[in-house]
Amino acid sequence: MSPPQLRFLGGSREVGRIAIAVKTQKTQVLLDYGVMLNHEPGFPMHLPPKEVDALILTHSHLDHSGALPIYYVQGKKPLYTNRLNLELAQLLIADFIHLSSYYLPFEYLELKTMVRNNKHLEFGVEEKIGDMKFQLLNAGHIPGSAQILIEAEGKRILYTGDFNIVETRLLGGAKMDYNDLDAVIMESTYADEDHTERQELEKNFVTEVTDVVERGGTVLVPAFGVGRSQEIACVLAAHHFEYPVTIDGMAREASKLMMNYPQYLRDHKLFMTTMHSLDWVEGWRDRRNALKSPGVIISPAGMLKGGPAMFYTSKLGKKAHNAIFLVSYQIPGTPGKELLEKGICVIDGKMRKVKARVKHFDFSSHCGAGELKEAVKRLGGKPKIFVVHGAEGNCEHFAKWIKSDLGLEAVAPRTGDMFEV
Repeated sequence: MSPPQLRFLGGSREVGRIAIAVKTQKTQVLLDYGVMLNHEPGFPMHLPPKEVDALILTHSHLDHSGALPIYYVQGKKPLYTNRLNLELAQLLIADFIHLSSYYLPFEYLELKTMVRNNKHLEFGVEEKIGDMKFQLLNAGHIPGSAQILIEAEGKRILYTGDFNIVETRLLGGAKMDYNDLDAVIMESTYADEDHTERQELEKNFVTEVTDVVERGGTVLVPAFGVGRSQEIACVLAAHHFEYPVTIDGMAREASKLMMNYPQYLRDHKLFMTTMHSLDWVEGWRDRRNALKSPGVIISPAGMLKGGPAMFYTSKLGKKAHNAIFLVSYQIPGTPGKELLEKGICVIDGKMRKVKARVKHFDFSSHCGAGELKEAVKRLGGKPKIFVVHGAEGNCEHFAKWIKSDLGLEAVAPRTGDMFEV
């Protein structure tokens, strides 16, 4: 028996285009196959389709799913994930093709083929591919998100995907009780910063939103369409916020999909109550109406890189009694980051100073530094840890901490690196 091999094709020492190949003597699977969203999309290293037996997807966000259709240009590889992940990924990739088709080596046809080749897998159900066994388990990141536990050649390998061990309004946290593991591939997005304690964060957010609305203002919450938008709506509902809350953009479609999958939500009743209390934007008239009376508007894009949030920013940004509360991670160079750091934004086609109040609330769906450390401590056995999915030195920094503080073997692989387990 030769040990399984891990090959890092993307997402090494960077956030985006994550892809990992796991190979045994008879079988090779790809865990995620995402894109890097810069001015033009960046892809992971490529493996010839004939060498790949199956694809396994942890969750729908494009940095994990966006390049999967490449494997459906000619082939018909099985794609293992649950139906909610598949439907959300389909929504996001279709939008991505619509916006970036000029740069992409695939079209809607390949996306359709990918959807047809899905093998639906619920959490905790064991599946076999060749000489490998694997299962998906709750990752606590966004609805449907999974960690992948693989058993091959007598070794147990965990790939965390993006994960969170803290319970949120939307989801239960990842448990991380895996007994003996031989290798763990782990994200490190926030290895250098802690998140505000959740209850305190929710309280501050609701208090400040209420304050703006009671003074006659409107709060725009630019948020990722899948996960964050729904979380913010549930937070407001859980705190009995009694003013109008409007939902727009892709967050509407994503919310409708999630309503069909109660098994992936922590509190389905709260979720449904929240969804039925929202004002849903169906067209431009609704958009203009949402601006007429004080309330909250939740809309993608989370970094203000498009979507209806741009329209709302240009209207609400002009007046000091309004507010723009960012709740998603802001990548350097994005309009959201510019707004946070310099207070400027494009209004009526020109870069202008925004008069509305601007603030960031750290509603992350990833572990913060403290939780990442806690998660490693919970792992069973003496696994070798491969740290991925972190920018600006986070992968190396976290691997160093694991080695020095926990005495486990840990590395921050580079793109193209191969290891035996």
